[in-house]
Amino acid sequence: MPHVSVGLAPEQQHWKRNLFVCVVGSFTTLVAMTLLLPFLPLYMQQLGVQEPAAIARWSGVAYGATFLSAALTAPLWGRLADRYGRKLMLIRASLGMAIAMSLMGMATAPWQLVALRLLAGLLGGYASGSTILVAAQTPKAHTGWALGMLSSGIMAGNVAGPLLGGCLPPLIGIRHAFWLTGAAIFLAFLATLFLLKETPRRAGPKSVRPVERDRSAANLPLVRLMWLSGMLLIFASMSIEPIITLYISEFVQGEQAITVMAGLVMAAAALGSILSAPRLGRLADRIGHGRVLVYGLLICALLLIPQAFVTAAWQLIVLRFLMGMALGGLMPCITTLIRHNVPQGQVGKMLGYATSAQYAGQVCGPLFGGFLGGALGMRPVFLATCAVMALCALLNARYLKAQ
Repeated sequence: MPHVSVGLAPEQQHWKRNLFVCVVGSFTTLVAMTLLLPFLPLYMQQLGVQEPAAIARWSGVAYGATFLSAALTAPLWGRLADRYGRKLMLIRASLGMAIAMSLMGMATAPWQLVALRLLAGLLGGYASGSTILVAAQTPKAHTGWALGMLSSGIMAGNVAGPLLGGCLPPLIGIRHAFWLTGAAIFLAFLATLFLLKETPRRAGPKSVRPVERDRSAANLPLVRLMWLSGMLLIFASMSIEPIITLYISEFVQGEQAITVMAGLVMAAAALGSILSAPRLGRLADRIGHGRVLVYGLLICALLLIPQAFVTAAWQLIVLRFLMGMALGGLMPCITTLIRHNVPQGQVGKMLGYATSAQYAGQVCGPLFGGFLGGALGMRPVFLATCAVMALCALLNARYLKAQ
């Protein structure tokens, strides 16, 4: 762990402990959000949906509901975090998620599951709240490393969720899987309540006026560029997801082998990001976050080109792993650049808008990849995504060079 200099501000005194709590809590809540992906169609059947087309529709609506409500409410929670405290928002998110997950195990109709998934997104947001708290409390010299560690925890939760979702239901049943996950999130709630430390603040109009006067200190053009960069980054990452399985079927035979290879390809990119995020964050702290962001985007764009021309699954696994390593530190760099270019009192609001932009990329990316793959084939999706990444790198290079 990096050396911490003496003379920290009061809100930075507990940054290491808070980082640990946020990593564990974010991992747990992300597991909960992605847990039901493997068994969602089966649960829909248990809830009374029988036609395959209806199961597909209800499953899609239920899975996307959480991300829709989370995207809409992220700026609100960020603004409330600035005014009333970031710890309070994490307590709300963890307790709300624990209740919503437990209730999902008691659903008796598909509309109830959709409503509870909407509620989970509305009340949740632990990972985005953790990002705001870590960005605001970590000393500037270690922000990239700390956000890289948090990003690794978030990515690990996204990987572990579907894996646990495939293992738990056969062992304990679908409903018990929800209840077990709710209990785990409740433990994260207790850790947040009792272990996480935040400097007390006073709420009210008097605490808002200094923020209003400080608004001119925000570098809004750079912040907006980071919002766009975060959206395009997630867009490019997710555009490949819908076509991976179909793409692998072009050079792998057998349904089971295709499924296994698709899982390995997706896991390879996530593993690369988990391993590289803290290291790239530390590198960015040393040489500059803008530089790491631009070069990382360029490397990702270049790695997408050979992915369009692979002839074996192992080649795609290697390339996705390398791309994951390049991607790992980019989102922490974006968050750090926002944090360092806005006043302390606006961190939550600005990062809340960044979260909403990333959710927009998460929705648009798969749609883009699916429609383009259906119209032109699988390989053009990689090349089009390469163009998006290259454009994002060019925009950042031109702006940051002019600074």
